[in-house]
Amino acid sequence: MLNDRPTKLVPPVLARIAAWSLCLILTGVVVYYFVQIIARLSFVMLPVAIALLLTALLYPMTRSLREAGVRPIYATWLTMIAALAVLAGTGWLVGARATEEFPNLAKQVQATVGDVQDWLTTGPLQLRETQITDFFKEVVTLIEAQRTAITGTVLSAGAVAVEVLASIVLLLFVTFFLLKDGDRIWSWFLKGFGRMAPRVDRAGRAAWTTLSHYVQGSVLVAAVHGVIMGVVLAGMGVPLWAPLAVLIFLASFIPIVGIFFAGTVATLVTLGAKGIVYALIFVGILVVEQQLENHVLQPLIVGRALNFHPLAIILVLSVGGILAGIAGAVVAVPVAAVIYRALPELMSDQPALPPPSVAAVPPEPGGDEPPPAAEERSEGPPEAGKTGAVGRAGADSE
Repeated sequence: MLNDRPTKLVPPVLARIAAWSLCLILTGVVVYYFVQIIARLSFVMLPVAIALLLTALLYPMTRSLREAGVRPIYATWLTMIAALAVLAGTGWLVGARATEEFPNLAKQVQATVGDVQDWLTTGPLQLRETQITDFFKEVVTLIEAQRTAITGTVLSAGAVAVEVLASIVLLLFVTFFLLKDGDRIWSWFLKGFGRMAPRVDRAGRAAWTTLSHYVQGSVLVAAVHGVIMGVVLAGMGVPLWAPLAVLIFLASFIPIVGIFFAGTVATLVTLGAKGIVYALIFVGILVVEQQLENHVLQPLIVGRALNFHPLAIILVLSVGGILAGIAGAVVAVPVAAVIYRALPELMSDQPALPPPSVAAVPPEPGGDEPPPAAEERSEGPPEAGKTGAVGRAGADSE
């Protein structure tokens, strides 16, 4: 047996710090290699993550159709067709409005540029025509110098078009089968955990509830935000108001950063088309609406599932953006929320089993053997829980 003399030479506090440091180093190594594996498999992991978000959004419709008596396969097909119809209709509306209004936007931008030039020469700055001309020449020269880089970017974007198409096909397949067989997939997944299956089941159901509330609430908040800003832009007579409304809707899924980007684009279009007065009015309405969203809509709709401090959201967005770019920033917040809600359920103790008098039927008089417990007699596919596609574990997993 080793004597404990060397340990007595180390203060207890230093020994605890060393133990914690070793644990943190090992955890960091495991997390680092896990992130590297996910990065290598991003071609598969990203479509699967987006498919989970889409499943959380679309599953209420599939469940309603099933409860109405529609077979699972038909309910899944009807849900997928309805979702694709909404996407196709939105794309057609945006494309039609952009084709119709883009020439008008170009004319309005030219008129606004002329007004700005007149103000620069006749206003308080009193600039000369030569100075303004030199400035525009420098801008054109800068664009010409970056033409090669822009062309290379377009060519590289065309090279990955096949990968994007394959990712979309994989996304649709995963979403379809999660909607159709999500409960059976979850029950099959639980069988691999043995005695840990009840804990994993509780953690999975908690994570699915959080994800469903977050996705559905985020879509509702983003839709309200996009509709209000679209009405404001249309009321001002700004061209391309429909594409800008869709951009604001999509950007709302990226907290803090997304609305800043979409608001900047909408403000620049408003400035170029209608002038600085309308642009300032739009910025004021955008700021007021954003504050109402943050302090009223978000706490009421999404606050139940996600109660993160803004600093935590910024840090999560930064990590997700560094690891996976824009796509990482989109999925970073829901992933963090799911982990935050699932870990307590995974680490908590299992609930106590019911007493034998409740779990089994009492024997009949006559000395016969008691019938098997109700739980042992119930076999068949697990029923989908109230949380969505995450169903209850089968009898063998308990």
